[in-house]
Amino acid sequence: MTNVKEARSILRSDHWSEFGKWETDQKKGVPAPPPQKPYPRDAELVELVPPAKITVGVTPLKDVIDKRRSRRRFTETPLTLEELSYLLWSTQGVQVLDPNGVRNLRTVPSAGCRHSFETYLVINRVRGVKPGLYRYLPLDHRLLFMSGESGLDEKITEACNNQRFIKDAAVVFVWTTIPYRMEWRYSLIAPKIIAIDAGHMCQNLYLASESIGAGTCGIGAYSQVKVDAFLGVDGLEELTIYIAPVGKI
Repeated sequence: MTNVKEARSILRSDHWSEFGKWETDQKKGVPAPPPQKPYPRDAELVELVPPAKITVGVTPLKDVIDKRRSRRRFTETPLTLEELSYLLWSTQGVQVLDPNGVRNLRTVPSAGCRHSFETYLVINRVRGVKPGLYRYLPLDHRLLFMSGESGLDEKITEACNNQRFIKDAAVVFVWTTIPYRMEWRYSLIAPKIIAIDAGHMCQNLYLASESIGAGTCGIGAYSQVKVDAFLGVDGLEELTIYIAPVGKI
């Protein structure tokens, strides 16, 4: 087992003193990795409510911050498609994307505008959307249907050490990171930055959820192997980084 003090190394900023000397892939002229994973042309897609037409989430920010809590009890009330669209836009919505893919401005901050995350959803109760496993396509603002097999709620709950409130959620957000998106620019500093960026993203989900009468609870206690396998990612070039169930409260 790693010594607990050695494990602190990810928190340190020692590498910044050497950063300017590194020949990163960006400096080498290697093209930036794509900001979104590809998907088949014939994929089944779900149209979301466009950001400009979203009307929910207008609670004053001060009130939302004051109410914010980690929520572990959810009602059986489903989310609407507009509410889900709002939560997705709030956490990974694209605002500006340069043609070369280097500047990728979204609704949450990310070092160098790199945004290393992919958003997967276990949908249990959303009006107008069949239950299943989906991936959010931020460049398209659509959902990509991945699987409709039964028992997905049980499988993700079991992979999260059987925290039963996860099964009660209307939607479970499962975020992965593709480390190279950040490594392309920041090399050895990337792991720390990815961890910081994950916090930015989940906090937006907390606040957006509270603003629509819902709630969430960020989860880091899960089986890395089981959740990666559940999503079908390799655990190296793409791996689970954070999980957050959302439901009405």
